[in-house]
Amino acid sequence: MAADAPQLMLVEDDPTLADITAFRLELLGYGVRQVHSAAEAQTLLQEETPDLIILDLALGDMDGFELTNQIRNDPQTTEIPILAFSSSADLEDVKRAHAAGVSDFLVTPYDPLVLQHKLEQLLELGEKVF
Repeated sequence: MAADAPQLMLVEDDPTLADITAFRLELLGYGVRQVHSAAEAQTLLQEETPDLIILDLALGDMDGFELTNQIRNDPQTTEIPILAFSSSADLEDVKRAHAAGVSDFLVTPYDPLVLQHKLEQLLELGEKVF
């Protein structure tokens, strides 16, 4: 991984999905910091500012929508793109995620090429893409 590689925070409480996703991201050349709860994410965001956050909306300790709201309401993190992971493809969940402030949405299990494309778009554009 290059020293100037984008740094991603992966907030996923499913260890298998977290490991598979982190491995895929590292193969693509990204730096990845894995955290497994909203509390860990909040702590890490006080210490580091990633280039992008991948966030499971169904975390065990806090609703991912609530964490997204907190990220968006903090001046230090408000501009960080957020890619939401969800096992639900329900349109209401997608709308709710968008209203909370996610930049894009990806249903799990995901196609690795779709993940790669969404990350490239978000990091290049730095804005909402859906």
